[in-house]
Amino acid sequence: MILTKEKSAILGTKNGTGEGVACLKRWYVAHVRIHHEKKVAEYLGKMGIETFVPVQQEIHQWSDRRKLVETVLLPMMVFVHADPKERMAALTLATVSRYMVLRGEGKPAVIPDDQMASFRFMLDYSEEAICMNYSPLARGKKVRVIKGPLTGLVGELVALDGKSKIAVRLDMLGCACVDMPIGYVEQIGERN
Repeated sequence: MILTKEKSAILGTKNGTGEGVACLKRWYVAHVRIHHEKKVAEYLGKMGIETFVPVQQEIHQWSDRRKLVETVLLPMMVFVHADPKERMAALTLATVSRYMVLRGEGKPAVIPDDQMASFRFMLDYSEEAICMNYSPLARGKKVRVIKGPLTGLVGELVALDGKSKIAVRLDMLGCACVDMPIGYVEQIGERN
C-alpha cells in the first residue's frame, strides 16, 4: 500500500493528537445559526481557534442551467478543536448557541480524535458523494481500504440500500458513508 505523506500524517496518529500537541484540546460540536457555519469558522479562525466545517461539492440542476455548489454536510454544526478556555471563548459569538451534550450530562460531548481524522480523510479524498446516516446502523465488519483514493482508511463495511459502503462512525452524529466496492477493502479484525 502506497500512501502520500499527507495521507500518512492523517492516518498515522492513533489518538489523533500527534506528537508535541497539548492533550487538553478536544473536538466539540458547536450548534450555530442556520447558514452561518462558514462565517463562524472564519471568525473562530481569526480568534486562533481551529475549526472544521464538513463541505462537499454537488451539482445542482435548475431548469435552465447546472451549477457546481459547495454544500455543508452537517447543517448548523461546526467542529471546534479547543481547550477549555478557547471552548468558552467560542460561545461569545452571537451565532454560536451551544455545544452538543450527551443526554443527562451537563458538559459538552467530545468527538474522539481518531473518528475526526477518519471523517476528515474521507471528505478530503473521496471522489464519491458522502452521505450522513442518522438512524441506528448495525455494526459492520472492520475493514481497511486497499484500492482507490481512500487507500488506508479504516471503517466498517455496511450494506445500505443494497449497496456496499464504508462507514465512519461519529459519536452522537451517526455515520458518514460512501459507496465502496467490496474488492477495494480487506477485513482487519473481528466484528466490534
